[in-house]
Amino acid sequence: MPEKREVTIYDIAKKLNLSASTVSRGLRNHPAIKQGTIDRIKDAARTMGYQQNPFASNLRKNRSNTIGVVLPRFESIFMSGVVSGIEQVIRSKGYNLVLSQSTDSAKIEKENIKTFFNSRIEGLLISLTPETKGLSHLDVFFRKSIPVVIFDRIGERTECPCTTVVINNRQAGYDATAHLLDQGCKRILFLGENQTCSVFGERANGYKEALRRYGVEYDPNLMILDNLNEGSGSRTLEKIIKMDERPDGIFAANDISAVSVMTELKRYGLRIPHDIAIVGFNNGHVSRIVEPALTTINYPAVEMGRIAASSLMTMLDQDNQVATQSVMLKHELVVRESSLKHHLKEI
Repeated sequence: MPEKREVTIYDIAKKLNLSASTVSRGLRNHPAIKQGTIDRIKDAARTMGYQQNPFASNLRKNRSNTIGVVLPRFESIFMSGVVSGIEQVIRSKGYNLVLSQSTDSAKIEKENIKTFFNSRIEGLLISLTPETKGLSHLDVFFRKSIPVVIFDRIGERTECPCTTVVINNRQAGYDATAHLLDQGCKRILFLGENQTCSVFGERANGYKEALRRYGVEYDPNLMILDNLNEGSGSRTLEKIIKMDERPDGIFAANDISAVSVMTELKRYGLRIPHDIAIVGFNNGHVSRIVEPALTTINYPAVEMGRIAASSLMTMLDQDNQVATQSVMLKHELVVRESSLKHHLKEI
């Protein structure tokens, strides 16, 4: 069955014996067109099934009314919170949102950025991959004064006309480790990911700094780098049970890996926190429903999304679109049962 031809303003003009320009202006409520004529045009458009094409209209105005977002991975619970915050702001301002994921690949990140640029997006929000070196692939946006906001994973800082939104990952890593040390832990295992990624590298640096300040010698055997997903628990357990001296505390750089490790340790017969105390990172929903509830760093995902998007909107409202800032959000250690090694009754 042949596809039905799309109704155009020329079809409406022919039916009403008006010019196409009059129909176009009537559909936009132009003050030069009488209200009676506007009503006739809109009634005919409705009856004939006319659909406006904002994309074509925006191209004529050299506008897309669209904001692009590049995420590391769609399945990240943290990133879904960030996107929720972004969308709340972007939609309220009348913009459309288009998402893409880099899957932590610098090559795919560059391809996504090229696609967004060719699609004439009006602003870009991006969390960089661990592989990303420098920001030269964003130069096309900078040259055109298209605002860019980098959030969470900001990579190596270089001078660029873009805003950044982060937390102090080093201090957060320090706070998590210091809490375990305050609970009497002496052998604290750090479970992280590729340290070329700024967020995990800084959390590891905070872990090492806390050990130094508390006079605990750093043991590289207690530094495990892995993919921080649901499978990290079994892989970490395999390494722990082979150790001559097991850790009495674990700082996992995200909640998913922390809960995964906790589950496997309990299955093996170890008690949390009696045998091993655990601290996670992100304060996602899973941290509150696991047993025992997980001590973690509250990383305000939705707030990060809102502030990143609001910063972008501010840049769009400025004539020169180059005023930028560095925003550091507050984190918080949320203490729950999983880490209270010597104070199990104090919640």
